[in-house]
Amino acid sequence: MTPRRFFLGSFIAVAVANFVAPAAAWAADPLRCTVIIDAKTGERLYRQGDCDKPVYPQSTFKLALAMMAYDAGILKSEHEPLWKYQAKFNRSAREQKDTDPVIWERDSIVWYSQELTRKLGRKSFTDYVQRFGYGNRDVTGGPGKADGLTHAWLMSSLKISPDEQVSFLRRFLNRELHISKTAMDMTMAIVPHFVGVDGWDIQGKTGSGSQRDKAGNADSSRPIGWFVGWATKGDRRLVFARLLVDTKPYHDTPISYVVRDSLVADLPLLAKGF
Repeated sequence: MTPRRFFLGSFIAVAVANFVAPAAAWAADPLRCTVIIDAKTGERLYRQGDCDKPVYPQSTFKLALAMMAYDAGILKSEHEPLWKYQAKFNRSAREQKDTDPVIWERDSIVWYSQELTRKLGRKSFTDYVQRFGYGNRDVTGGPGKADGLTHAWLMSSLKISPDEQVSFLRRFLNRELHISKTAMDMTMAIVPHFVGVDGWDIQGKTGSGSQRDKAGNADSSRPIGWFVGWATKGDRRLVFARLLVDTKPYHDTPISYVVRDSLVADLPLLAKGF
């Protein structure tokens, strides 16, 4: 393997150290993966790391949830419905605002996701996850199995690997999920855009959280950072997933932003199959 494969340009500090380390490092902590496939053919252009290891999806699940909610008619457009924040949601100051679908995806508003799943109902929510073949399909929830409807994807029962993320998104882009055209078009409309170099338009969703320790508590020393989505340039479209489960807390910049920014910087070179 040539040195060029490991040289990822403008984000060397993160990309080389965290995502494209020599193969011998992948068996040790932290857990890392980058996988990129061609949306049309499914050809694997790049895959490095423990890409078959399932992890909590966290806010990357908002992509699947948008597909469900538009298909079910709960979400109407890019800005409908607009729901008002309520004190009973008991969320952080960042989330204490009225939210529509664009704001929900852009700012990762958890309470809006939970209102959507409540409106879907347990049966419909479970049916969509099963039909989508999303990860391990387990939406039973945590201990007691009472919170699956509102928490299954949040450090709970639902898990998905990076390989499964790109497979799921490829099926979405190829219209293989059997959802309405409106659901597909509107989901694509609300997913945030990021400008990549060399003409790439990148759309994707971050996700962050942490692993749980042996006692079942959130372990801040094992933070999870995701960035998954697709990138388009001309008539070419790629599907990607990047995951980092690190071994140290992130106090200043969220780990998901580090993962996102490194992928945006790296994608043009990785798209060449190095």
